[in-house]
Amino acid sequence: MHGVLYRWLIRTVAIVLPVFILASLATFALRDISGINPAAQILGDEATPAAVAQLEASWGLDRPFLAQYATWLGNILTGDMGTSWYSETDVTEIMIQRAPITLSVALLALLIGVAAGTTLGALSAIYAGTAFDRVITVLLSVASTLPAFVIGVGLIAIFSVALLIFPAAGYLPLKFGWWPWLSTILLPAIALSFDTAADLARQLRASMIEAYAKHYVLGARARGYGELRIFVRHVLPNALGPATAILGLKFPALLGGAVVTESIFNMNGYGKFAADSSLRGDVPAVQAVLVVAVGLVLVFSVLVNLVQIRLNPASGRGY
Repeated sequence: MHGVLYRWLIRTVAIVLPVFILASLATFALRDISGINPAAQILGDEATPAAVAQLEASWGLDRPFLAQYATWLGNILTGDMGTSWYSETDVTEIMIQRAPITLSVALLALLIGVAAGTTLGALSAIYAGTAFDRVITVLLSVASTLPAFVIGVGLIAIFSVALLIFPAAGYLPLKFGWWPWLSTILLPAIALSFDTAADLARQLRASMIEAYAKHYVLGARARGYGELRIFVRHVLPNALGPATAILGLKFPALLGGAVVTESIFNMNGYGKFAADSSLRGDVPAVQAVLVVAVGLVLVFSVLVNLVQIRLNPASGRGY
């Protein structure tokens, strides 16, 4: 097991590090691609050619592109994400303030998606071929086609406007109490969880049906083992590996969906911050959101792979 983890660690670093460097390089290039001159934007009416050149030199913008990238990446890795061109405030502070909003919604959406997807997938596999299975399959197909913003608007109309159970917009930190906090993130989390739940349920159903047909399950039944024991000890552990791989693909979608859901629910998280900053041409702010999102996605992908190896050590032998 330790040898598998060691090989997995070496291979993971060999893959993740180049991916992060390439993604951060593309992110840094946004400033040049945007065509916006930060010095001219900050100087405003005083942006004479001499003043612009002097300010660019003080920032090191007159250096070669790769030298500027190396400095920027070093600053990012030490927690310095630069200064907003729009508000002239520290981008790192803004990112720290908004992190709880986006992460709370994304992680709760992931939790809801995993719980719902696992339950529906397991029930669908257990009752495969029945009317119950067909109903679940139809519901999952519908859920996977509904965009998050449509679900969000529908949830607001039902639970905020009609039933007055949850607030329609805004965010309250956990320091105000667990229910005020949960009530502000539950609807956007549910809106984001539908796609994850649907894909996870479909994958788990297929994996469990395949597992039920394996010889070790047939052998367990021949030895008189109960269905619950077979399900818990043989079917579910072997089906979770392929289903878990879905989560590695869904976490980036949750972060991307935050752009829409945070706008609908008026939550000042990373998604809304990135959308507003892009409209203002605030490149450092957009760069900060993108590089943090890339880092979160890579970390989550590594964790998912580690869970897969833990569930099924044989899956890591290829490393």
